[in-house]
Parts: sequence; C-alpha cells; structure tokens
Amino acid sequence: MAAAVRKGIKISGFCLFGIYVAGLIYFLFLAEGYGRGMEGAVNGCNIYPFREITRYIRYRELFGWRIVFLNLAGNVLGFMPFGALLPILVRGLRKCWKAGLLSFEVSAVIEVSQLLFQVGCFDADDIILNTLGGVVGYAVFWCFSRIYVRMGGISTAHPQGGAGNYGKTTGIFL
Repeated sequence: MAAAVRKGIKISGFCLFGIYVAGLIYFLFLAEGYGRGMEGAVNGCNIYPFREITRYIRYRELFGWRIVFLNLAGNVLGFMPFGALLPILVRGLRKCWKAGLLSFEVSAVIEVSQLLFQVGCFDADDIILNTLGGVVGYAVFWCFSRIYVRMGGISTAHPQGGAGNYGKTTGIFL
C-alpha cells in the first residue's frame, strides 16, 4: 500500500511539474507583456544586485502596488513550485542548499536566455528573487513532510505481520 501511495504522489508530482514548467516557459518567453517583445531589451539589463528591488520599493507609490507586487512577489511565487516539487521528484534534492543552488542555476539560465534571445530583460534581481522563491518552496515541502510524518505517515508494517519495520511510519516524501 505504501509503495502505491508513493508512486501515485510521484506521478502526480511529475504531472504538476510538467504543467508548471510549461506555464513558466509561456510566461517567461512567449506571453505578451511582462517585458517580452520590448525593443532595446538588451540595453535595459540590470547586472547590479538589489538595484531594481530597491527601486521598486523606493518608488512603490509611483509604480503602484500592483506593479511592485507583480515584480517582486511574482518572482518569488513563480519559483516556489520549483523548490516544493523537485524534492518530491528527486530524492537527491532533499537539502535546502541543493534546492537553493538549483533554483539559482535555473534562474540564471533563464535570465541569460532572455538576454540572448531578446525576449525580456536580464535582471540580476530576478535571479535573487527566484532563488528566494525556490528556497521558500523547499521550506513548504519540508514543513508539509514533517506534518505528514507527525500525523502518522504511511505505515510500513507488513500486512501479514511479517518481520522488519513493524509499526514504523515514514513520510511519503522521506
């Protein structure tokens, strides 16, 4: 029973991750708005960490709260599924620093791709915010896995009372 539940969660995780990646590609490279299709996008790049974050916070009244939220929180929220789903799918990514590092790497590849293909603006702050989102997503995974274990997890007891891990419970994710 436990193996079937784990397999179902893994399959669901892969499906969700596939939908997430497709949505991410659409919003980052294909959707109108969000900085795509801008003339001179290469000239508008930001290579200085925290420059745009500071600018959005400082001039929040001028930009409007919606724009500030979409830019700052949107980058964090956009990468949370990445940090939350990968540890479910890849056992080797069940460390916070690994999820953070991979979030950083993927975000950097995305930003450089946007610069090279001129489908957006390279922004060092997006890398920072996306990495933060991946780490926050990992924290969500970690909290839910701990809650699940405390609630009883999946019993690994042999159904016929066989030897081994009788009565031991484990989390689906662990």
